[in-house]
This record gives sequence, structure tokens and C-alpha cells, in this order.
Amino acid sequence: MTSIRPFKRALDLLTRSGLRPTRQRVGLARLLFDSGDRHVTAEQLHAEAMADDLKVSLATIYNTLHQLTDAGLLREVVVDAGRSYFDTNSTLHHHFFHEASGWLADVPGSQIVVEALPQPPAGTRVTRVDVIIRLADAPGEAGTAEGEGGVVGR
Repeated sequence: MTSIRPFKRALDLLTRSGLRPTRQRVGLARLLFDSGDRHVTAEQLHAEAMADDLKVSLATIYNTLHQLTDAGLLREVVVDAGRSYFDTNSTLHHHFFHEASGWLADVPGSQIVVEALPQPPAGTRVTRVDVIIRLADAPGEAGTAEGEGGVVGR
């Protein structure tokens, strides 16, 4: 009988991306990637790490999230100045963002068509277009957006 080590997927992701698999990185990668696509803030990941008895500072969480983003394993979704989510789905897609609740959900890239872009400045090229569709509750419908379809910002 063969058994897969519980941290194998996290180890493999880190190794393939060229990041040294430290104990803290492996633990955080396991929390991020072992439960499917998701959106998470640094603070949410820190709380999950503490609940999982992974002793790690918030600064280390931020550093690791940015290292994973630089390695192409995560996408940072900036919804406001100083407010970011980290997305484990690194494929081409966009987002719904519910401003009141902080709920974030994926919108497949094929569902949005950008017909024209301005000419980029000389010496640059467009590499990606990110669309965030901001939502507010309709009158008389408060709280209906959270959890409907897509990947919730958990």
C-alpha cells in the first residue's frame, strides 16, 4: 500500500517554482493549495496558520504570499489601496467584488470581452487586463451576493 505524504503537493509546488521548501513555506502552501481555488487575505491566512498551529508572523505571511506571487503560483488581486486578496487560480480570469462584505468570486476570462485598449506607452506592451466588477446590494436585497457561484473569498 502506498501513501502520499500530506505535504507532498506543497513540496512539489515550491520545488518546481524554485522556492526553497522551508517548514513555514510548506505549511502555508499546504493551507493555500490543498483545498482548491480560493481567495485569501494575508490576515485570513495568518489566522488559518495559527489555528493549524503553524507559528508564523504576519510579516512572514506577507513575504511568502509575495514570493508565491512572483513565482507565478498566486495572483494578487488589489481591490482597494491597502486591500489585497491572493488568488490560487492563476489562470486568465476576472473578478466580482462585493464592496460591503468583501466577497470575491471568479469570472471566467471568456465571459468578458475587451474590444479596444489604448496604445501603451513607447517601449512597453500589455501583458494582461484585469477586470474587477464591483457589486453593491440592490435595494431590499442586502446580503444576497455572498456565496453565490464562483470561488468565495475564503
